[in-house]
Amino acid sequence: MVVELVQAFGTPAQREEMLEPMIVGEYRVAFGLTEPNHGSDAAHLETRARQEGGDWVLDGAKRFNSWMHSATHDLLFARTSGEPGDGEGITAFLVPTSTPGLEVDHFWWTFNMPTDHAEVSVKGVRVPADAVLGEVGEGLAVAQRFVHSSRIRQAAASVGAAQYCIDEAVAYAKQRHTWGKPLAVNQGIQFPLTELHTDAELLRGLVRRTAWELDRQNQLEVTQMISMANFRANRLACDAADRAMQVHGGMGYTRHLPFEHIYRHHRRYRITEGAEEVQMRKVAAELFGFGGRANA
Repeated sequence: MVVELVQAFGTPAQREEMLEPMIVGEYRVAFGLTEPNHGSDAAHLETRARQEGGDWVLDGAKRFNSWMHSATHDLLFARTSGEPGDGEGITAFLVPTSTPGLEVDHFWWTFNMPTDHAEVSVKGVRVPADAVLGEVGEGLAVAQRFVHSSRIRQAAASVGAAQYCIDEAVAYAKQRHTWGKPLAVNQGIQFPLTELHTDAELLRGLVRRTAWELDRQNQLEVTQMISMANFRANRLACDAADRAMQVHGGMGYTRHLPFEHIYRHHRRYRITEGAEEVQMRKVAAELFGFGGRANA
């Protein structure tokens, strides 16, 4: 997705320098938006950047700075003007991870076990003017492009994971015999999986339609569709993994089967790229006319 950002917002020089190395893996760009005191409320971030001579100097901190375990560059967002909460005045910077003052303090141990999400200190990090990605003060548009692309990707992945869990649970219920009969004959097994299977079919259609709409028009025009697909698909993956564990009994709870890992992995999608409550608020804003696309 960062490749897409450089293609969409980068200068000709940035595209020339970075696109091919990113595609072949020579450049690996991390994403630094979230902060210790600010998650989904990105417009309130405290990291600041000031001009000094012809350079920018950044100070602040980032939390859950994705992919820092192997990054050559970090895409850092900092306020360059305006007041906390302003949509304008945030700028995106492409910062080499070797830049003095950019330090990984530690990596967070999460529900999904060790991750590539770092706590990062930004102390007097100096970068040239051409490190800016996009327009100065318009970095929120860069961040929105990233999260929109990630949200539809998450939704598609979650529908696929959910369907896998449903299919595996159905297959197991057919062959597993208890008290002299297959589990599959019990309505207590049939009905929950039937509901999940129906939800997966409905969501698959929504995800595909939303992806089609994204190819046809500006992302902000379909932000509410992206949010609907995202929060419902991510929740479905968790529900389907939980049900698959239940159907498989004790073995479903072990790490010898994939369901507990699927649950842990997709549970984070209900928080990252904007918590599901944020997604629901976006849908409600469109539905009730409380800002809608203007606040997307």
